[in-house]
Amino acid sequence: MSEMPNSSRQTTGSLNWTNIVTVISAAILIGTEIVGAGFATGWAIAGLFGLGNIGAYVLQGLFGLLAAYIIFKFVRRATKIEPFFVR
Repeated sequence: MSEMPNSSRQTTGSLNWTNIVTVISAAILIGTEIVGAGFATGWAIAGLFGLGNIGAYVLQGLFGLLAAYIIFKFVRRATKIEPFFVR
C-alpha cells in the first residue's frame, strides 16, 4: 500500500508542457521583435541609399531570412536548457 498513485508519476519520454509553453512563448516574443527589426533595417538601408522599392524588398527578404535563422538557433539552444521530454 506504499505505492504512489499513477497520476503523480512521470513516465520517461513524456512531454514537459511547462517547458514547451515557455520556449514557444519566448520564441514568439523574441521572434516578432527580430523580424520587425529586420524589416525595419531593410527599409531604412534602402531609403538611406536610395535603392527604391525593389531594393527595399530584397533587403527586407535578406534580413527576414537572417531573423528566421536567429529564431531557429534560439529555439535549439532554449530546448537544451528547457528540455521538452522528461528523461
